[in-house]
Amino acid sequence: MKEKSQILHSEADTEKLTAQLAGKIKELFNQNNQYALKISLEGNLGAGKTTLTRYLLKALGHMGKVKSPTYTLCEPYEITPSPVITDQQVQTLQVHHFDLYRMNYPEEWIDAGFRDTLSQAGICLIEWAEKAGTTLPPFDLIIQLQMNDDETRSVELISLSKEGQDLLA
Repeated sequence: MKEKSQILHSEADTEKLTAQLAGKIKELFNQNNQYALKISLEGNLGAGKTTLTRYLLKALGHMGKVKSPTYTLCEPYEITPSPVITDQQVQTLQVHHFDLYRMNYPEEWIDAGFRDTLSQAGICLIEWAEKAGTTLPPFDLIIQLQMNDDETRSVELISLSKEGQDLLA
């Protein structure tokens, strides 16, 4: 397990952090585009989980709007981080942004048909993972956000797998 911590003084700091993380994610997927990366986003309401997700998706190459999946449970994105040509096809990165805040019971994400999504190649960003109890597969990376009294945010990144460690290297 590897950990990194820092203080985010502004949205510009959040954007810089996600740009660095996106660079590491691109490296990881250039080595193995079949990996199913799972990232938990933790923090109280207003801590910045969705904002961090928006900046990360933008840094990965998403050009459109990023909607909060609070009411839909999951918002899927198909991103072409950088054209990687394999057998004359451009490879894309599948990203699923989950928000489990409004779930009524731990298995609701399974009943909604998302079990296979978490094992497919790509990235699953999951807010409020604790609402699913022990029903989720293991995470590669946990990003914990906390709002401080001075309006800054503390962020801690914790790796839980080899791929998570590679992202923090």
